[in-house]
Parts: sequence; C-alpha cells; structure tokens
Amino acid sequence: MLAIGLTGGIGSGKSTVAGLLVERGAVLVDADAIARQVVEPGQATLARLVERFGPGILAPDGSLDRAGLAAIAFADPAARADLDAIVHPAVGAAMLDRLDEERATDHVVVLDIPLLAEGGRGRYPVAGVIVVDCPVDIAVERLVSLRGMERSDAEARVAAQASREARLAVADFVIMNMGSLPELEEMVARAWRWIEGLSAEAAAGQG
Repeated sequence: MLAIGLTGGIGSGKSTVAGLLVERGAVLVDADAIARQVVEPGQATLARLVERFGPGILAPDGSLDRAGLAAIAFADPAARADLDAIVHPAVGAAMLDRLDEERATDHVVVLDIPLLAEGGRGRYPVAGVIVVDCPVDIAVERLVSLRGMERSDAEARVAAQASREARLAVADFVIMNMGSLPELEEMVARAWRWIEGLSAEAAAGQG
C-alpha cells in the first residue's frame, strides 16, 4: 500500500481531482464522507455533539441538522473549536482504521483530507501530499456559481480555512486548478506519474 494525502481549500476542485485519481486506480478514503458517518444516529460522536450544543441541532428524525450546526459553529470561534475537538479525532481514528484495512494490499490509497494543513500531515503515514490550489477569488466564484452560496457565506467559508500559504507549505506536489477540465486532467496525469515514481521507490526500498 502507498498512502497519499490530498488536500485543498473549499472551491479548489479537490473533489474533482479525487475522482480523477480514482479513475486511475486509486482507493479513496474521504474524510468528509467519514465525517458524515461518525455523526449518524446512534454514534457516540453525535451524542457528544448533542451534549455540547443541545438537542436543537437534531432534525425531527433524530439525524444531525448539519446546516443548523454549521450556522452555530461558523458564527462563534469557540463553538467551532469545540465542534472540531469532538469530530476530528473520531474522523482521524476511522481513517486510520481504513488504512489498516488496506495495509497488506498494493493499492494507492488517497486520503482526501480538507483540513490536512490545519491538522498536520504527521497524523497520517502518507508518502506524499498533493495540494489542489487556486486563487481565493476563483474559489469564491465557484462556490457562488456552482454551489449557489451567497457571496458573503462563500467568503466566510474560505476565510475560516487555512491560508493558501499554509496548505502549500505541506505540499509535495501542487495541482494549480485555474483552467479547463482537460487541463486539470493533464495535471492529474502528471500527479499520477509522480505517485507511480513513489511506488517504485517504495518497492525498491523493500527489495
């Protein structure tokens, strides 16, 4: 197994890159998907969130009202810190469990972690980190035009994340996503060749 970290700010196109890597044979471990799983009804993480934020964060069916919780967390830095302290360890533990399941394989496992720069790459045994990057104004415009966000909300979401500089500081390979899909596909092809080189180095080191 070769583990690769993948990160990028909201609106960068990271999810598109993840999909293109899967098309090339990678196994994807998606932190956002796991974050949804750990707060499903009956999970201990959801119980801890209700204890901290109250039953008002639950929908009528007992599931988490994600939009309601996000509105609370993004309006209050202390609430955001408490939310992160509850959810992030649970997500990290689940991701490491998924890695353990793949350890005996020869798969390329891509860990899609939006907050990799905030949490530090040292938490995960990755051979390298790919950062998907774009200017802030382009990210905001994508969130407005493609996701239907209000511009002020989009700007707040971008500002709440690590800076571009912080993300680039953890990068071993950068994909600058500012153009067309064919251009992005070519950059992902180059990234895949880089991953294949890491795989070859790892195999040689074990030989």
